[in-house]
Amino acid sequence: MYDMATRLHTLNLLADGRSMSSVSKETGVSRASIRSWRVRVEPLPRQQRTSPCPPLTDTASYAYLLGLYLGDGHISQPASHRAPSLRITCDNKWPGLMDAAEEAMRRVFPFNRVCRARKVGCQDVKVYSKHLRCLFPQHGPGRKHERRIILEGWQQAIVDAHPWEFVRGLIHSDGCRITNWTVRNGKRYEYPRYFFTNKSDDIRKLCTDTLAKVGVQWTILARGSDPFNVSIARKASVALMDAHIGPKY
Repeated sequence: MYDMATRLHTLNLLADGRSMSSVSKETGVSRASIRSWRVRVEPLPRQQRTSPCPPLTDTASYAYLLGLYLGDGHISQPASHRAPSLRITCDNKWPGLMDAAEEAMRRVFPFNRVCRARKVGCQDVKVYSKHLRCLFPQHGPGRKHERRIILEGWQQAIVDAHPWEFVRGLIHSDGCRITNWTVRNGKRYEYPRYFFTNKSDDIRKLCTDTLAKVGVQWTILARGSDPFNVSIARKASVALMDAHIGPKY
């Protein structure tokens, strides 16, 4: 009733962590047939059941999602799931950020279900896919600031092509736009300022290198003895950031 191409496509969707119901709805294959294919005695050959990472069709969204991942992202694989999950943790104060993260995930993973998991004070925007570890090779054991974070050549090419999207992801995850103030000659003056705060020397360097390429001037401010903060305060640079990034919402 179904040709081999349909069966392979259906099984690959299941291998990506998709539910049986969602795969049935997308492919038009009945749940009974899907169930029988999953428990068949003679499995399909490995080279047919697995597929290489699909090409990225929306590299701008990937650059933004990469920035989010390097800030507040985490890849893990629960024992109950066949595929790992990418989670971007967003504070409840920023509903617009949650929407932007979800939209980027949908564009990068157009055939996978994106969902949200509520926590106290925040939500995880997440997607399951067996391709996560090859699309985000920076994943590894331990915290990001305790290991080297270096982009692959193909990732750097994407960041070079979409630097503002990458910076936007970094700022939306571990950055902010604030209003500073100072007093001069008895008068209070206010001025906007951007910060990016991250404990990883490598991730901060990825941020500052990309900022320099788009003409944004920055300085490093130490928190105590640790240089955690990238500060952008010059008027022209703040104007560039406002034009391309803007505050979280």
